[in-house]
Amino acid sequence: QVQLVESGGGLVQAGGSLRLSCVLSGRTYGTYPMGWFRQAPGKEREFVALISWSGNRSDYADSVKGRFTISRDNAKNTVYLQMNNLKPEDTAVYYCAARRGATIDRRTSAYDYWGQGTQVTVSS
Repeated sequence: QVQLVESGGGLVQAGGSLRLSCVLSGRTYGTYPMGWFRQAPGKEREFVALISWSGNRSDYADSVKGRFTISRDNAKNTVYLQMNNLKPEDTAVYYCAARRGATIDRRTSAYDYWGQGTQVTVSS
């Protein structure tokens, strides 16, 4: 089994920055492409960003492209989401997820393990 624990959420003013972290533990051998997703109240969970196991491939939702950066440090079993120029519409619970296998995928259904989520609130 794999466990994921997110941290780094909080309250920030519009235009501010936050960095989310996600630590992967348990059966961490093997390849795990990772993703960040978010869910706002009354809305479905949506894709934010993903990164391949090696870190050489990444992908972003159009709504965050140019503002968010995903990265990973496999030596620390940690994935990061640097969020800059935050907007009120970025307010949501942010989840990290891990996917067994080598391919990257934007779909929530493609991920096998999920963290508990961390709240990000952006005030206007």
